[in-house]
Amino acid sequence: MGFLKEFKEFAVKGNVIDLAVGVIIGAAFGKIVSSFVEDVVTPLLLNPALKAAGAENIKSLVWNGVTYGNFLAAVINFLCIALVLFMMIKGINKMSKPKEEAAPAGPTDDQKLLTEIRDLLKSKNNI
Repeated sequence: MGFLKEFKEFAVKGNVIDLAVGVIIGAAFGKIVSSFVEDVVTPLLLNPALKAAGAENIKSLVWNGVTYGNFLAAVINFLCIALVLFMMIKGINKMSKPKEEAAPAGPTDDQKLLTEIRDLLKSKNNI
């Protein structure tokens, strides 16, 4: 029973659940980015090059008997995901950066005067 109890505590911890949610959202986000790259970016950027190469889409791009389309699509996917993650992390860091506290104000004129009086009284008592 000890092993099962420990496993349950581990599996239900917030970190494990957060990780699972992150993986699921990441997979869904990956599909969205793949579709964006294949259906929007590639036709806009590479349509003339694909037509010149005689390919219907990026995945069928073949040059000298080697299919480069899948690799090119993966590179574009990676760059899009990396750019979005960079912007997200930059935004999160900007929001979580603690605001600089104002420097504490120096003593007021009254406080300076009271400090001088105190110092004078101490010096008179020591004489």
